[in-house]
Amino acid sequence: MALKRINKELIDLGRDPPSSCSAGPTGDNMFQWQATIMGPGESPYAGGVFFLSISFPTDYPFKPPKVSFTTKIYHPNINANGSICLDILRDQWSPALTISKVLLSICSMLTDPNPDDPLVPDIAHLYKTDRTRYEATAREWTRKYVDCLPNVACPPLIRFRYAM
Repeated sequence: MALKRINKELIDLGRDPPSSCSAGPTGDNMFQWQATIMGPGESPYAGGVFFLSISFPTDYPFKPPKVSFTTKIYHPNINANGSICLDILRDQWSPALTISKVLLSICSMLTDPNPDDPLVPDIAHLYKTDRTRYEATAREWTRKYVDCLPNVACPPLIRFRYAM
């Protein structure tokens, strides 16, 4: 069941890829994927390409995938290990959700953090009390740690490699 659903999502991603994201298997193991998210233009992450790892459980889609950032990022809902605090990856997961929807939700979270449910309370506090300093630090980390430099798009090989 899980493999069939994962294959379907891979085909769907190839047919209709989200504009700011890409994802696909890292090798022959269909349960391990790598994803990329382009930093939203209206956020301090603009110009960055962030890499994430996705691990599908054997009972997917009845259990959520494990998604984490492998690129270092300054964000109240993402900790130093890359763990993401997002309700749809925990108690609000539904089998109707797809990896495409998960990636779009993470992208949205980059634009609109949830400081009331933080993984990093210090960053959440700064976000609430000094937004200018928060955004400056997030921009600095983006410049320092992103895998692609500003104005450099992901190579087509990565973006469309898994198109069917």
